[in-house]
Amino acid sequence: MPIRHKPGTALLILDMISEFRYPDGGRIVRSALTAAPNIARLRERAHRAKVPVIYVNDTAGKWESDQKSFVDRCMQPDSRGRKIVQLLAPTPEDYFMFKPRHSAFFGTPLHTLLERLKVHRLIATGITSHQCVLFTAMDAHVREYELVIPADCVGAGAAADTKHALYIFSHALMAKVSSSRQVRF
Repeated sequence: MPIRHKPGTALLILDMISEFRYPDGGRIVRSALTAAPNIARLRERAHRAKVPVIYVNDTAGKWESDQKSFVDRCMQPDSRGRKIVQLLAPTPEDYFMFKPRHSAFFGTPLHTLLERLKVHRLIATGITSHQCVLFTAMDAHVREYELVIPADCVGAGAAADTKHALYIFSHALMAKVSSSRQVRF
């Protein structure tokens, strides 16, 4: 039986399912480890509220279409992202797609999915705040989605990068920047 979602809002989780095997991966994984418990709590609240949860992920150059194999690889003992994936692995009720570039909208079916789900408000979480989250938020803004950015659910390799991104989210993209505890579904 298909899962019924409440129209209006969707939770995006960007690039948190990863092995973090790329330049600056060590620094970024530390920030992701800080954000992950907050994202996990927000995801659970979204599930209880019947709000769709959508994972959009880089594959770090290893293109594949098998989400399960990808998640399993990220859960291996030698994966830097193992602890994060243990907290945030997608559930069967979640949506999951791969992206080729920074924005979750570029080269993906995200916009079509959001239209079908009747979503007009996006809660964007994940890493990196000044790249993938920011590019996704910019694309959402030009598509006239209302944006919410829980500041404790985004991160980057450097705190200054997140600070600058939060400024752009609130001042240029008119996003509501708050803590995850303040987000209402």
